[in-house]
Amino acid sequence: MTNAIPLVEVWRGPILESTHRGYAVVCDAAGQMIHAWGDPSQVILPRSSCKMIQAIPLVESGAADGLTDRHLAIACASHQGARIHSRLVTSWLADLGLSDDDLRCGPEFPRDRETGNEMIRDHNSPCQYHNNCSGKHTGFLMLNKHLGSDAEYIRPDHTVQLLVREAFEDLTDQTSPGFGIDGCSAPNFATTVQGLARAMAQFAAADAGSGNARQRAAGKLVNAMRAHPDLVAGEGRACTELMRAMDGRAALKTGAEGVFIAILPEQKLGIALKIEDGTTRASECAIASILITLGVLDPNHPATLKRRNAPILNRAGIEVGVIKPTEGAF
Repeated sequence: MTNAIPLVEVWRGPILESTHRGYAVVCDAAGQMIHAWGDPSQVILPRSSCKMIQAIPLVESGAADGLTDRHLAIACASHQGARIHSRLVTSWLADLGLSDDDLRCGPEFPRDRETGNEMIRDHNSPCQYHNNCSGKHTGFLMLNKHLGSDAEYIRPDHTVQLLVREAFEDLTDQTSPGFGIDGCSAPNFATTVQGLARAMAQFAAADAGSGNARQRAAGKLVNAMRAHPDLVAGEGRACTELMRAMDGRAALKTGAEGVFIAILPEQKLGIALKIEDGTTRASECAIASILITLGVLDPNHPATLKRRNAPILNRAGIEVGVIKPTEGAF
């Protein structure tokens, strides 16, 4: 990666201990870039930040007709595996006449501490529905059942994934240069930081009640995410807490390896960022800083202060440093 710029710093006392470099782009509804940090043409893997794109074929095909906003939100989620998440996924699977065995995301120990501790006490093993991507995969299964295709829906050449790729390339307005296999075994298509921001701007401008099928699908998915931030991530997570801090006026989604997106329907803006070294602490600080710059996030909200100008405490509870945006970066 080249032409990344310093975005976030970690200070320990008076000493600059670490610097996180990265890229970020803000696009408007016309797909025009209105702000950029670093090289906007940097190719990245969006990872889980693009789950709403992966859910587009589910909705626009009509397969999702009759689903609630809660189902659509969990289809876009990287959830904690808490009961609120796993119960929704398992009930959705049951409604489809399917089970945990039909998922292809693999088991994952719940990220929700209470659920995880309960499993340890009960000597239980994690299931695939605990996987943070199980909602997305249940959406894939629903689409696959609608299409009547074979069970291996995660193959890159499977009809489900070909539909995902077509939607991805349409919304980013770029031919994807390739893909990697994500942690949940599904293909994750590459694009540029600008392409990802352009796609998010398309979601920001979408209206669930008008436009073509793709635009209506995008509007429904954004509305579901905004209505259910608890399902998109979970308690204590940046996506959930920052969406709540903005009273549902934005949809946010993190991705592994330092990726973060934001969808701002009122401003019809899309944001994408990637931290070069892949750290979550930096991506959370950077997305909060951009949202503040755009005037949509309160810099003094507790959810903001946990991630931007956030104190570093040692094990004795003494404040020894701070994580903050690089001066002049935003």
